[in-house]
Amino acid sequence: MSTSSNKQNVILFPFMAQGHLIPYLALALKIQSKFGYTVTIINTPLNIKKLQKSLPPNTSNINLVSLPYCSSDHNLPPNSENTDVLPYTIMVNLLDSLPSLRPHFHKYISDLVKLNTPPLCIIADWFFGWTVEVAKEFEIFHSVFNTGGAYGMAIYYSIWLNQPQLQNESEEEFLLPDFPQDLRIHRSQLANNVLQATGTDSWSLFYKRELSQTLSSDGFLFNTVEEFDQVGLTYFRSKLGQDSVWTVGPVSDYSMSLKSRASNGTSSDLSIQWLDNQEENSVLYISFGSQNTISGTQMMELAIGLEKSEKNFIWVVRPPLGNDINGEFRSGWLPEGFEERMKAKNRGLIMRKWAPQLEILSHKATSVFLSHCGWNSILESISFGVPIIGWPISADQYNNSMLLEEEIGVCVELARGNRNEIRHEDVVRVIDLVMSNESKKGAEMRSKACEVKEMIESAIREEEGFKGSSVNGLEEIFAIALLRKKKMKMDQTMVRN
Repeated sequence: MSTSSNKQNVILFPFMAQGHLIPYLALALKIQSKFGYTVTIINTPLNIKKLQKSLPPNTSNINLVSLPYCSSDHNLPPNSENTDVLPYTIMVNLLDSLPSLRPHFHKYISDLVKLNTPPLCIIADWFFGWTVEVAKEFEIFHSVFNTGGAYGMAIYYSIWLNQPQLQNESEEEFLLPDFPQDLRIHRSQLANNVLQATGTDSWSLFYKRELSQTLSSDGFLFNTVEEFDQVGLTYFRSKLGQDSVWTVGPVSDYSMSLKSRASNGTSSDLSIQWLDNQEENSVLYISFGSQNTISGTQMMELAIGLEKSEKNFIWVVRPPLGNDINGEFRSGWLPEGFEERMKAKNRGLIMRKWAPQLEILSHKATSVFLSHCGWNSILESISFGVPIIGWPISADQYNNSMLLEEEIGVCVELARGNRNEIRHEDVVRVIDLVMSNESKKGAEMRSKACEVKEMIESAIREEEGFKGSSVNGLEEIFAIALLRKKKMKMDQTMVRN
């Protein structure tokens, strides 16, 4: 590795949500480890403080830079700089505030250029489409890093840029006009903000502007694997060019994370002790992530279904819809005596707010994951060969569920969203379909999940004579960025001479 390479600085600019900050930090660590570059992560002050706490000990060459930001200036509660602390009703206020970061970001990049230390590249979230213009102004290579999968994001782009759901509103299904294959979307697969969009509302105006701007980027990186995400990648390659879209996922090395946690004694967690006493492939793990919850009646029906299924489970619970999702969970939100009965029978474990998801998904006792289909959770699950029962709730989760069920075959969908009711009979039916020893469908899903696990292991493998698709993707984008920077220096030298 040359000294000049070590001096390169890569700018990362993630959106202010845990599902974005964590993958960006993982990408930063991977870049620093593989190439020896300095990596600078830019964000608002409170998110930078969170990232500082998340940095592994003795981490070098990762800089954290705060841009001035005051949430109170944007009709947001004080000290609310992350989606995790905001109710859905005012989430759009956070999005509307993002352009206020542009002048501060511009000044930061401008100062680096004036000091003759321009970054090698700027890698930004798609929420910051305007960073493309800043990068072009200073002739810096720009890439969008999508923390989601290509399939889910392709549908997301197509819907927000074209809004086909606004045409023929009486139709329950509609085609995506610019998709690489005929794909019908049912209105039940649309997030609330899409269903409520008019084309001139705040959500529509924000997404149309930012998504359009990102398509002028020099390239797109996806936290996914080439081998199982071809449809979505084809969509973006048709928009940006065949050689401008790369896969680099999963950016986290889950096996190494587990080894690190085990060495720190994390595996002594109550849930892991409980799993140690269960039979292999006998436990259903349930979690809707840190930002999602279901309605009170859905929660009741899910609990009744779990009890009637007679399957073992770990359930990470949060207050139901209409309550503070980060507040205390009350036993009255579950059937009377439910938790006590499950504990007495050693059938179920209720975890408040959080559980060590990686350790649970990697445990031999875990059979299936009932998930909201957030991309980070999906990657964690299929990286360990664990099939999924889908219950998408928002954003691209509906699209992710489609990918898992229709394209890959590792998922069965139980429900959609938190606005439609479910019956406990359906909960029992789907759990039995996936977990029963006699179920052909369950066996097929587990087999497919193991195949996908092998694809992921191959994508991130790097050894003598072989480099996986995600390894190649990361190397290619920085090779192009280095060539761009070298050419710019040569052009500047010619101008001076």
